[in-house]
Amino acid sequence: MPRPIQAIVHTQALRHNLQQVRTAAPDARVWAVVKANAYGHGIEHVFEGLRGADGFALLDLDEAQRVRTLGWRGPVLLLEGVFEARDLELCSRLDLWHTVHCDEQIDMLSRHKTQVPHRVFLKMNSGMNRLGFKPQSFRSAWNRLNQLPQVDEISLVTHFSDADGPRGVAEQMAVFARTTQDLPGERSTANSAASLRHAQAPEVAADWVRPGIALYGSAPDFPEHDLAHWHLQPTLSLRSQIIAVQELQAGDSVGYGSLFRAEAPLRMGVVACGYADGYPRHCLTGTPVLVHGVRTRTLGRVSMDMLAVDLTPCPQAGYGSEVTLWGRASNGAVLPIDEVAHAAGTVGYELMCAVSARVGFQVD
Repeated sequence: MPRPIQAIVHTQALRHNLQQVRTAAPDARVWAVVKANAYGHGIEHVFEGLRGADGFALLDLDEAQRVRTLGWRGPVLLLEGVFEARDLELCSRLDLWHTVHCDEQIDMLSRHKTQVPHRVFLKMNSGMNRLGFKPQSFRSAWNRLNQLPQVDEISLVTHFSDADGPRGVAEQMAVFARTTQDLPGERSTANSAASLRHAQAPEVAADWVRPGIALYGSAPDFPEHDLAHWHLQPTLSLRSQIIAVQELQAGDSVGYGSLFRAEAPLRMGVVACGYADGYPRHCLTGTPVLVHGVRTRTLGRVSMDMLAVDLTPCPQAGYGSEVTLWGRASNGAVLPIDEVAHAAGTVGYELMCAVSARVGFQVD
């Protein structure tokens, strides 16, 4: 039989989370962000759960082709736009909308030969300082685009740097609103955190919101709020099994480096999951885990293919017992991915994207 570790994508949870975003921003249309292979879930695995969105937003042409192959005929947006001039040919063929964030992309459009003008999203750098035109050059970029026969409608977009924290969005929103005040076109500003925390301000929700991590059952502002606070459900469960049981005595150590040493007799399970599966090596003793849906902890250092768990809270567990590394156990118990990521000093995004190719996927 195959190794017992498996990732389960929960279709109904994806639908539920999409609806929660719609509830938070009821007047906006929703881009379902499926970049990074749908945050590690697999675009093909999440499509049914997210096809109720108004459009799909992603990064590269291969992902766009996959969404079209699945039968999606609605809007598809390239969040970083094109990378070279020939990409515009595929944008024309696949009817892709694309972001314009630099003069070089405008230059490419000006030389592009097309029968059908393109829908573009002109990006402003309102303070994130990654992509986009600074406010003082934004209008000149808009004017250049507006004069091109290759361009149809121009929408306006920016991205918030602090929507998940105390600084919030007010400063960047003011810059964006002031600079675009009398320009035509639809607006898109809100990511997951802004959609949930700030969408009560109509100018934040605007015409389109762009939820990513919230769709996948991770709180965008953890640990201030968890997924239960936002009424989200986990969409990816990483499950495995116990493949060995060890009876430790006081003083016995566990794993490489002997980082854990038992202070008293302890029953321990060895789980078929390690950092080669995408489970973070930085998770040391005490990281939460579920065994038969019962919360317990990891012990010692995660190795390439295995990790150890404390079976004290679940004395009936043994060889073959289900272990939920994050997500939803078979009995319905939930271990939010954010808690595991926090123990590793990272965020849920990284754990989702890091699930390795050797882990089998199942869609329920």
